[in-house]
Amino acid sequence: MTRIGIAFSGGPSPAEIVECVKLAESLGYESAWVAEGHGGDQFSVLTACATQTSTILLGTAISSVFVRSIPTIAMAAATVDEISGGRFILGLGSSHSVQVKPEHGMDYAKPITRVRESVDIVRALLRDGVVQYAGETVTIENFDFWFSPKRKDIPIYLAGLFPKMISVCGEIADGLILTRSTLENSMRSRQWIAEGAARCGRNAADIDVTSLLPAALADNREDALDVLRPGLAFYLGFFPRYNRLIAEYGFAGEAARVAEAWSRNDRAAATRAVTDAMIEATSVVGTADQCREKIEAYRESGIDLPIVSPFARGAESTAVFEAVIRACAPG
Repeated sequence: MTRIGIAFSGGPSPAEIVECVKLAESLGYESAWVAEGHGGDQFSVLTACATQTSTILLGTAISSVFVRSIPTIAMAAATVDEISGGRFILGLGSSHSVQVKPEHGMDYAKPITRVRESVDIVRALLRDGVVQYAGETVTIENFDFWFSPKRKDIPIYLAGLFPKMISVCGEIADGLILTRSTLENSMRSRQWIAEGAARCGRNAADIDVTSLLPAALADNREDALDVLRPGLAFYLGFFPRYNRLIAEYGFAGEAARVAEAWSRNDRAAATRAVTDAMIEATSVVGTADQCREKIEAYRESGIDLPIVSPFARGAESTAVFEAVIRACAPG
């Protein structure tokens, strides 16, 4: 079966996400992923999805290793996995300093080390039911599960943007979650995964490569591009690492102009500074046929699992998601 996923990061309400996931399952989607942000508790939403579906895989994309304690993440993962009958994938990442500190009041330091140690702790708890840990970023005197997880080895996927983190995925992860990747970057990511896998004697082919792909559907390409322009302006203006990522794709001048406008609190200018080429390079955008063609191009570039991520806000969000889900469904 052709693999495809659907991701939610704001837009529909938690209850509406459940309905969208039911639709995706009925149309043959392999997986549904929920972000950790401002749109509702991801583990709660996924638990609700688990009770209303039977085959679709359910994942976090991603859960931050800084804003929850690591044993709490492990318990939540084991809970969703049991209720879903073993359909859960734990997507972890470091998130961003600009979110972790001001939004959650948590310290942010040594993100890659924190991700490594988090994976160690989660796996130990799932496997053994108990953990003591003395790391550089996490110290746990003792924590034990008061229940037995359904699976003792839940798949763990890690978010990565740059070579160092992506190579760590090759060392320790079951899968990689890219975001706003280009066709060229997909191929390079395979190389970085292989480097990490080789350090640990792993087979790089066993590591699933996925990418969250912003998606917009419209009757013409121009309207679809305009749908995604504000979202990319936000990513470039608010997140330094995403600005660097897009700059390294060959859009350094454009990324700088967006950041400059954003720093002046001129959101309209920042949005205007986002070019069509920047959106086209990192998104699934256009008519239904154009969206399906781009998804196939991502597969050919080395992405095992394209995950479409519609951008929508407001009362019509659910309708936007449903339209993209139907248009991009596997044939």
